[in-house]
Amino acid sequence: MEDTTYDVRVYKIEARKNAKGTITSFRVLWRVGGELRKETLRKAAQADAFRSKLMTASREGEAFDMRTGRPVSWAREKSPLSWYAFTLAYVETKWPYASPNHRRGIAEALTDATEALLTSDSGQPSRDARRGALRWAYSTRIRDKSEPSPEHAEALRWFEEHTIPLAALSEPGRGATLARAVLDRISRTKSGELAAANTANRKRMVLNNAMEYAREIGALPGNPLKSVKWTKPRTMSAVDPRTVINVEQARRFLVAVRKHGKRGERMQAFFGCMYYAALRPEEVIDIRRAHLTSLPGEGWGEMRLTNAEPRAGSRWTNNGQPRERRALKHRADGETRPVPIHPELVTLLRSHLEEFGTGPDGRVFIGPRGGEMTDRAYLKVFHEAREKAFTPEEAASPLMDVPYALRHAAVSTWLNAGVPAPQVAEWAGHSVDVLLRVYATCIHGQQGEAMRRIWDATAS
Repeated sequence: MEDTTYDVRVYKIEARKNAKGTITSFRVLWRVGGELRKETLRKAAQADAFRSKLMTASREGEAFDMRTGRPVSWAREKSPLSWYAFTLAYVETKWPYASPNHRRGIAEALTDATEALLTSDSGQPSRDARRGALRWAYSTRIRDKSEPSPEHAEALRWFEEHTIPLAALSEPGRGATLARAVLDRISRTKSGELAAANTANRKRMVLNNAMEYAREIGALPGNPLKSVKWTKPRTMSAVDPRTVINVEQARRFLVAVRKHGKRGERMQAFFGCMYYAALRPEEVIDIRRAHLTSLPGEGWGEMRLTNAEPRAGSRWTNNGQPRERRALKHRADGETRPVPIHPELVTLLRSHLEEFGTGPDGRVFIGPRGGEMTDRAYLKVFHEAREKAFTPEEAASPLMDVPYALRHAAVSTWLNAGVPAPQVAEWAGHSVDVLLRVYATCIHGQQGEAMRRIWDATAS
């Protein structure tokens, strides 16, 4: 067979040491058809046993698989596809096409589901070790093609041996029980409390897609989740009107940001973009000078957004950084979005550019040392300025509890000012359907006019 060889050479075990010179693991090295293979184990006895098996197979003249580097007989002895092995294949399939935040969501859902599909708890590593190993397997392993740490390697070997065969999900009776266990697990936090409805529903969507993939590749005859009656948690999709500030409160807040100090001076226009232009934080962070197409001395200006830099965490991005530049939300690569610049925001932006200039790449909002604006920096200023700008009663309420509430206030203001919904949707980067559903509770003051029109239409 072309994919097998008898050209095998097994080397001595290599002790692995940390910076302090302490042995932390043991690596078995061997060559198969000229290609070096490695297996790292935490204990010397484990490494010795693994090496002995390789030596025995080689001495007995057994063929080795060129793809895996293992004796061919090991593949024949391998148990049916396990849930853990299936999740690895699924994540690798999804990774190239998923956004960083979606990758993280996939990993969270699969990690929870795996906890519900164990065959035994015998010899299991700690829960933190298990979950950490799965996060590595669903992220860094794929992106960097790297080897696991000894701790991760031990936990992952345990998963290989202690997760159910995927086929068990299709067994009469047992499959439904397992599927219900999975749904129950994703409906709760790690501590066992009920999870937020949005979280549970998002994880179920991931798992449903995974089961459909299993059906697609012939690993399952059907989707086992569909055989279970599961009540979808009700979610609140509309904006809470209690969080929406008015223009007077917004101006108080922006003044408080300015007075916060050097950092605050750099962030007044930053938060102003969220309130006056309804930008998402990741859109503000990406703004370049070239995006500000019009900043007149008086009146309205305009910006044209091209990208956003959502924060997902360095584990999930292709570049290994916390943020990764991507297309605008709900838009294809290369698609742009025009947004009007309120005269007050024009003034803020002109002052900001005059005082601080731009970064080397034309970035408008940069930190004191020239780097991008970090979440930690702007959240600290946001909360401290909010406390100083608001009355004690306002500060204790849900009013503008997070920076995103500034965007909600902008969109609500536009709708209440009578701007047609399609126009608001274009500026805000929403579909009209989502816009009206999310902001329905924030449209005030139009009931009287609506009733007058009904009266005029029905009056004899």
